[in-house]
Order: sequence, then structure tokens, then C-alpha cells
Amino acid sequence: MKKIKRFSLLLLAFLIFFVSTAQVAEANTAYRTFTEDGYGRYVETQTAYTVRETIVKFGDELFSQAQDMKVGSDGLIYVADTGHGRILVGTRTGDFVRSFGEEELSRPTGIFLSHDDKVYVADEAKAEVYVFSLDGELLQIFGRPESILFGETANFMPQKVAVDQRDNIYIISRGNSNGIIQINANTGQFLGYFSPNQTAVTPLTIFRRAIFTDEQLSRMIDIVPPTSTNLNLDERGLVYSVSQGERVESLRKLNVAGQNILETRVSDDFPVSVAIGSLDNIFVGSEDGFIYEYTSEGNLLFVFGGQDDGRQRVGLFRRLSAIAVDQEDRIYGLDQDRNQIQIYQPTEFADLVHQALKLYQDGDYEASKEPWEEVIRLNSLFDFAYLGLGEAYFKEEQYEDALVAFRQAKDQEGYSDAYWEVRNVWMRENIITVIFIFVGLYVLGKILKYVERKKGYWQKLSSYLKDNYRTKFFEDVYLIKNMIRHPIDTYYSIQHEKKGSLYSASFWLFILYALFIIDKYFTGFIFSYVRDGEYTLGMDTIIFFAAMSLVIGSNYLITTINDGEGKFGHIFIGFIYALAPYFIFKPFIILASNFLTLNEAYLLSLANVIVYAWVAVLLFVMIKEMNGYTVRETFKIIFLTLFMMLITVLFIFIVYILIVQMFQFITAVFNEGVYRIENR
Repeated sequence: MKKIKRFSLLLLAFLIFFVSTAQVAEANTAYRTFTEDGYGRYVETQTAYTVRETIVKFGDELFSQAQDMKVGSDGLIYVADTGHGRILVGTRTGDFVRSFGEEELSRPTGIFLSHDDKVYVADEAKAEVYVFSLDGELLQIFGRPESILFGETANFMPQKVAVDQRDNIYIISRGNSNGIIQINANTGQFLGYFSPNQTAVTPLTIFRRAIFTDEQLSRMIDIVPPTSTNLNLDERGLVYSVSQGERVESLRKLNVAGQNILETRVSDDFPVSVAIGSLDNIFVGSEDGFIYEYTSEGNLLFVFGGQDDGRQRVGLFRRLSAIAVDQEDRIYGLDQDRNQIQIYQPTEFADLVHQALKLYQDGDYEASKEPWEEVIRLNSLFDFAYLGLGEAYFKEEQYEDALVAFRQAKDQEGYSDAYWEVRNVWMRENIITVIFIFVGLYVLGKILKYVERKKGYWQKLSSYLKDNYRTKFFEDVYLIKNMIRHPIDTYYSIQHEKKGSLYSASFWLFILYALFIIDKYFTGFIFSYVRDGEYTLGMDTIIFFAAMSLVIGSNYLITTINDGEGKFGHIFIGFIYALAPYFIFKPFIILASNFLTLNEAYLLSLANVIVYAWVAVLLFVMIKEMNGYTVRETFKIIFLTLFMMLITVLFIFIVYILIVQMFQFITAVFNEGVYRIENR
């Protein structure tokens, strides 16, 4: 018995060691893998791809500044060996197959394998596109288009090339901002420019155009859209392009009409390559060595890799120039500076995500739920799995389950669609009850009004309280209701009849603060702009009371120096009471936000616009009536108040910067003194 127990313990220890060793081996990659949560933040996840092979040469043939690469359907790797002016062909194990183009090419920078087994090569130095057979036989050469539509001064320096199944050639030319050049491969005819990038116009540029003369504008550098960096095509003929720059669509998925059907921006300013996987997943490589994987709809699945710091670590790049994906979803990354190719293999976790995604895209929603749930079990922060699970539930009309999944995924649009269906079901089942409740409340209200009119119970109670208790505070608080129908009379009562008080105004100020917090954190999920679990009550409190002090204080100071008749107490009470529409209607708007969907978003927007416009009118009337101003003078006071608020904020900011710099100076002097004392 003891031998059996000892053997069991040894076996258990061996299994723990084996599993932990395997996990450490996978976790100890030189890079980390991230995904994107529902709020667009990067969160770390399990390793999705690991490097299985590294190719530094094909046989005895080395690369030199290679700038592009493609993988054929036969698994062979075609490399545009830019530095040697040739095309190298090899296997995944690094065996040399052949090379060609040494006599024709000078500086090949782009390569593409067409559907009819041809190799298209863009040569930037010779300004031509060459067409070879797979064996390296030169078949055709395309030079600068002769069509007048191309433009006499337009550049033709081919960098990248792609070909669709209709034999249309797409060429990216350095310095040609008109768009992607299209040439028919059969006739050589110039077809036109395809989908140019949009010009990035900053607000400063718009301002300059508005005030500068024609002569001044002519001296400015022309604003031209950036040229695309790379492109690729899928089997359906959709064009994928990447572009570099801050104000440009970095990743585009273009239909036949040249319209971008992808609402995704790569969070990297230097994308250099794009490839398409077996699931129509989009892979984007950046110059810094990061590789991004997106779904066909633009949802980020994984980002991994990175820039090597000189230690030659596996999985990192010094300068990534191209990526390619084979039929088994292995990713090939070409390092231009290190002259090598790294081949990434999907891990079990990535395969599980891809399996669930494939089942969902194929319409097998029931089968896709199990792998999605397994992904969530392995990583509860993988929000895209919740999104896939929610969409699967929604397609199967399991709306309540979809509601929960979309909530976990932080997907407001999906949550809105699911809630719409859940609400419709509830309304169908309870519409009669709801009608009876409203009718009952209406009848009850009529009865209470009738009883009050006949018996006067409320009036008697009010008179009793006034005669026996001090109720001025409650009367002052209740005075705010008069702001809805008689705002001018109410302001007069506050200023001349001593109605309202600092205590009642302070009470409503506290209510305003409470509504501000409730609006921020308890607005319905569909309309909320606050992330789950994110509470900043301390900062909210500081901002709220600082803003109120700034507005009221600035207005009082401006009215004081402009012969205003209102005292500080009057201004403070009047300002708070002018928010009466907010106090009365905002709670209902917040409550309604928990029961409406995106289809009714306009109702919330309209309600908020009405409330804020109403408050603005009451504030205008308050400033005018309490200070005895004309309408024109009131506008002047409001403008001066806003200007003073701006100056105050700038002054506080400058003082803050000076204080920070002073502390930094004192800290630096202290550290220097300590250093000198220690080194005597």
C-alpha cells in the first residue's frame, strides 16, 4: 500500500513538473501577447503564436535588405531580395529552390503571386513591373503608363504590386499621391487611380486658409495625401492597404468602388505590410516589429512581437519589412536589417479562438458556443470571446443570455439589440398589466385631487405646520418649483422679499452634486461613458465644486465691477435655483436611460437639449433681473464671465507648473548635495 502511495506521489510530481515546464516554456517568450477589451484597452492574454523556425538563408544564399515576401500555395517562400537584385525561392526549412531575375532586376521592392501562377515584381530603381513564371522565365514588363490621364508629372516608381483575378494590376508608386495605380495586365492599358488616401487637414490649416491671403497660402507647403505603404488582395478581389501617418486611415479594406468597408485603425503609426489568413483574418505588420491580427470585421484578436534591442531574441524584429500567411495560418515575418525570416506557429489557445470564429462565420452558432466558453474559461478578460458568445446567443434568439454576454463584452450596440428583443417580449407579456397600472394611477390622482378640493386635508396640514413649527427652510426649498412657471417673480422674491436662503441653496447644491454623480455612474449601460469598475469620486468632487466656485465666483466679480445690483448671496441662490429644470427632469432622464435602446437615443438627446437650454435661459434671466441689466449688457457680462473663467484656469495652470518646477529644482539640488557629501 505504501509503495502504491509513493508511486502515485512520484507520478503526480512528475505530471506537475511536466505541465509547469511546458507552461514556463510557452510563457518565457521574448514578447508578450495582448488583446483588446471592450473599452479598447490592451490586456495581456495567453501566447497566441510562437516561433518554430528561423530562416537566415536558403541553402547558401543569404538575403540582403529584403523588402517583401509571399508564400505560394505550394508552401514555397518567394523573397524580393532587394540588396542582391533578385527573387529568391526556398522552403520553410531553409532549403534553396531557385533564384531568378538577376539579369532583369535592379532593386525589387514588391512581389505578388497571382492566381494564374505568375510572379509580379515591382522594381523601384528601374521604374518597372516585371512578370515572371514560377520558374523564373520573364513574361512581360510594364513601364510608365502613356495615357494622358496618368499625369505628365505623376511619379511612376513602383514599390508594391498586387493582381486580382480579373488581371488588373494594382501598383503603389513612391511619391504618387493620386492613389493606387491600376493597369490591365492583358492590354497594358492604364485604368485609372484607385482609392487615394484622404488629405489630412488639421484645425490649424483650416484657420490659416480662412485668414491668410492667396500669396501667404502659396508659400505654404502643399498638403497632399500620403501614399499607401503596402497592399494585398483576398480571393474575392477586395483590396487591403496600409498607410503611415497620424491622421490617415492606417488600414483599409476596399471594395470594387474603392470604398473603405472597415472601421478599424491600427494603433501603430508605421504599418508596413498586410496579409490575409484562411478565415479572412487580417494580419498587419508594423516597422517596429509588432504583428496585429484582426477579424474580417476589424476586431483585434492578438498583437504580439516587438522591436529587438540588439540581443537577437527570438520572436522580435529589428526592422520588420513584410509578413505573409500560409494556408495553415503560419505567419512569416521578414526582418530587413537582420536578414532573416521568423515563422510563427499558432498555439492551442489561438487555434481555439480560430475554431470558435470559424464555426460562427460558417453559421454553426450552437457549436461555436462551446469553444467560446472554453476561451473564457482560460482567460476571463478575453472580451472578444464574450462578444462571439453573445452574437451566437442572439442568432439563436436566446436574448437574455445574449444580454449578459454583450454586457461582459462591453458591447453597447449588441447589448442594445438584445435588450430591444428582451423588452419586446416583456411588453407583450405584461402590456395589459402596465395599462391597468397607469389607469389606476390616473384614477387615484383624480380621487386625491377631488378629496383635497372637498376636504382640504393638505391645506389644513400645511397651516398646522406653519403655525406650530418653523418651516421657512422647507418653504425656501420648495420655492424652486416657482422657477418653472414664474422665474422673474421668483428672482424678485429672492432679492427683495428674502425668500430662499443660503441654507436652501446649499441643500439644492448637494442635490446637484448627487445628480452629477448618479448621472455619471448610474446612467444606463447603453449610454454610459464610464468604464465598469471605474470610480473616481474624489476627483469628481474636486472638479464639481471647483467648477461651481469658478462659475459663480467669476460671475459675481464681473457683475460687481460692472455696477451689478445683486449681492453674492442673491447671485448664489439665483444661480442654484436657475437649475430647477435639471433638478426636476434629470432624474427621469437618468431613469429612462436604463430602459431605452440606441434606437431611442434621440429621445434622450432631445430631453437633455431641452433641459440645458431651459437652464441657460433661466441663468440669462437671473443675471439680467438681479443686476438690473439690459439684454445687451447681459450678453456682455456673460462674455466677460467666460473670459475671466478662462484667464483663471490659465493662471492656475501656470502656478501649478511653476510649483512643480520649483519642487523638481529643490529635489535636484538636494540630490546633488547628498551625492557630493557621499563622495567626499
